[in-house]
Amino acid sequence: MPAPLEQNVPHPEIADAVPALTNRVRGALVGMALGLAAVFGIAIWLNPYAADGSARRMETHRQLGLPECTFKTMTGGMPCPSCGMTTSFSLLIRGDLWNSLRANWVGTLTAVLCLTLIPWGIVSAIRGRPLFILSMERTLTRIMIAFVSLMLLRWVLVLGVGWLSGTGF
Repeated sequence: MPAPLEQNVPHPEIADAVPALTNRVRGALVGMALGLAAVFGIAIWLNPYAADGSARRMETHRQLGLPECTFKTMTGGMPCPSCGMTTSFSLLIRGDLWNSLRANWVGTLTAVLCLTLIPWGIVSAIRGRPLFILSMERTLTRIMIAFVSLMLLRWVLVLGVGWLSGTGF
């Protein structure tokens, strides 16, 4: 006769399936959270609005002393796949969701993801196990594939609308 099943053990195999994080990974998660907090601090510092009060669609990064987008310069004004990302972050952090989406909707999605990663990283580091995921590598790979795919999709749409409307870029 088999041994009776224990009633009070809530799936120990699942708890064992999520590996404990090493101190190095825990430190990296805290570093990631601090780095993202700094990114949003910069987004708050930047002004995504033009002198007339209208929301910019791109080139907010120029306030950091950075040059115009090299891709845009070399292609005669064609925006690169990430044009408008800094502006969308800066608009979203001010609660201007509509203009953030207009500047770069992939940037808006990325900013929302990054905002959620700050508390996630801290909580995961404190717990010593990743919160809500079983494999950090697999999850990070999927996020990166989704990000690049969405960024390229947005770029194709922006170029297509510019081409179809005849207004250029």
